[in-house]
Amino acid sequence: MSDDPVLAAERAHLDTASRCLEHMKVRASAIADYGVDELASQSLGRLRAKRLRSLAADPDAPPFFGRTDRDPDAATGAGVEALHIGRRHIRDDVGDPVVIDWRAPIARAFYRATAADRMGVRLRRRFGFHSGQLTSFEDEHLARGEALGLRSDLLREEIERPRVGPMRDIVATIQPDQDDLVRADLDTSLCIQGAPGTGKTAVGLHRAAYLLYTYPERLRRSGVLVVGPNRAFLHYIAQVLPSLGEGGIEQSTVGELLSWAGQGEEPPELATLKGDARMADVLRRAVHSYVARPAQDVVAIVGTKRYRIGAHHLRRYVDDARRALSDGLRWSIARERLRMQVAEDVRRQREDAGGAPSDADTARIARSQAVRQFVDSVWPALSAPVLLARLYADPDFLRRCSATTLDDQERAALARPAARSAAATRWTAVDAVLLDEIEGLLAGGPSYVHVVVDEAQDLSAMQCRAVARRCPTGSVTVLGDLAQATSPWAPGDWRITLRHLSHDGAQIRPLTAGYRVPGEVLEVANRLLPHIAPGVPPATSIRHGTDALQYAQLARLTDQVRRCLAVEGSVGVIVPDDRVAGVLRELLDAGIDAELLDADADPRVSVVPATQAKGLEFDSVVLVEPAAIVAGETSRPPGYGASTSCSRAPSRAWPCCTTSRCPPN
Repeated sequence: MSDDPVLAAERAHLDTASRCLEHMKVRASAIADYGVDELASQSLGRLRAKRLRSLAADPDAPPFFGRTDRDPDAATGAGVEALHIGRRHIRDDVGDPVVIDWRAPIARAFYRATAADRMGVRLRRRFGFHSGQLTSFEDEHLARGEALGLRSDLLREEIERPRVGPMRDIVATIQPDQDDLVRADLDTSLCIQGAPGTGKTAVGLHRAAYLLYTYPERLRRSGVLVVGPNRAFLHYIAQVLPSLGEGGIEQSTVGELLSWAGQGEEPPELATLKGDARMADVLRRAVHSYVARPAQDVVAIVGTKRYRIGAHHLRRYVDDARRALSDGLRWSIARERLRMQVAEDVRRQREDAGGAPSDADTARIARSQAVRQFVDSVWPALSAPVLLARLYADPDFLRRCSATTLDDQERAALARPAARSAAATRWTAVDAVLLDEIEGLLAGGPSYVHVVVDEAQDLSAMQCRAVARRCPTGSVTVLGDLAQATSPWAPGDWRITLRHLSHDGAQIRPLTAGYRVPGEVLEVANRLLPHIAPGVPPATSIRHGTDALQYAQLARLTDQVRRCLAVEGSVGVIVPDDRVAGVLRELLDAGIDAELLDADADPRVSVVPATQAKGLEFDSVVLVEPAAIVAGETSRPPGYGASTSCSRAPSRAWPCCTTSRCPPN
């Protein structure tokens, strides 16, 4: 095929695209780093750095991966138009496009055109690369009724290519059902339910890249937040968006979003109670309980004159602030508003007496000792740790705040002795979420236009609320698999999760086609569905595999890992959490180069605690002591969440969520 004139022409275009991309980088580097003032210079410097980041080339990613030839335009007389599709837009020195960004509207036909609906495409061409060199191509003549779909050899080779290291983008292999979700508009909230290997995480990340490309103005200031289940998962997906030319997106776990770092865990029953949505009402009542009714007048002194604000006026101001608080106004803002209302009352009195007080005069009155003392007495400054500590330590206070919400047994479970001070209190990870809820009532925090939430099936109601506070007016992409839920508080129903995320109207869309999980593995997972998630549709796979997943006892562990190493690709050794250190030591003693999952590296053999396995991708998996993994899962309290046949129903997560050629969910 080396003498093929088509291949030679495409290689020439590849060289042209590479050369043009380098010229674009040179021009971006030439952006002046000086301006009329220091602020302008800094702005230009940031612009240059951002532009260079967006043009940074992945050495393993060629400038384009596909091409469409479009029908001639009879109206304009234009002939067949050939468009090369790549990860970013590339233009020549006169501004003509050499490569079209995959997110551009005209590139959509590359993913969606069929023989029945060509979308103006006569020919679709895919390219094969090896070590950065263009080695092959494959054509679909849609105008002749040819459409390969998943029968494309190049497409299947790319999907099944072994992978070591962080997750890669899937722009060359996006399927029509995935593309429909990726290109949903910014105002649309989605909940994507998908089995292992259906590409949920990839779809969510590529949707973020699409939104940043399509709505740059709306996302410029308050951008996109990606929330993952743990730091290892975030490390795994960290390079996807930069490889697509998009940087500056914040990636975080739920715990890292919070202002308080929780130390230690709660017993499952107590953690479930603290994660229950009813706690939001308890905390709201606790905050509102600090509002006091004014009992006497306030006298403000301005110069030599005294101005009296009657208690009946003060009560009206406090009632107004209380109503605004019930409508969602933050405690600190209502407190400031109350101070200004009192100061404005004095201003009106001075104006009625013929005075002309300025805004500065009114601000001074608001800061005066009399006004400050009044506000402190009826609307005190509050601290989240102090309030939560009191709630736990003061039974009468807790009873008043939860009279219609919790029962006596639940209140007793929440009780804890008071520490020497709030600063000395040892907060757990679940407490940190409650502290964040209180802080949201008191002062609020940063917000984003769009939030992507992965592995959302394991979020408690209170964790959902913490995420929702970061996206009060924007949209969300919720990703997960109800059948992989393992937390004791998992609701088992996306409608419940979406309600707590304040996006009841989100569309729930299933992905059921597994592109990298062998069918034999999904068959095992599907057999569990009637027991753990009856409403979840079974998944199918486009491929088969043998020995992709191996179950190992410790005595045969090293032999099975070596068998996996005999073939190309990464190996994940999934173990019970309490045996991680021992398994790693055994592999190292046997001369196998393995590393822990959290080593911030990308080894070929990773030892993975079972609780952190979801969402990761390996070409081969050795599941160590599977019975011990299931036994270590926290069971759901009977009758809580989705119905199951027993209180310790097996999760679909442990047999296959990280199995061979399984993309993150």
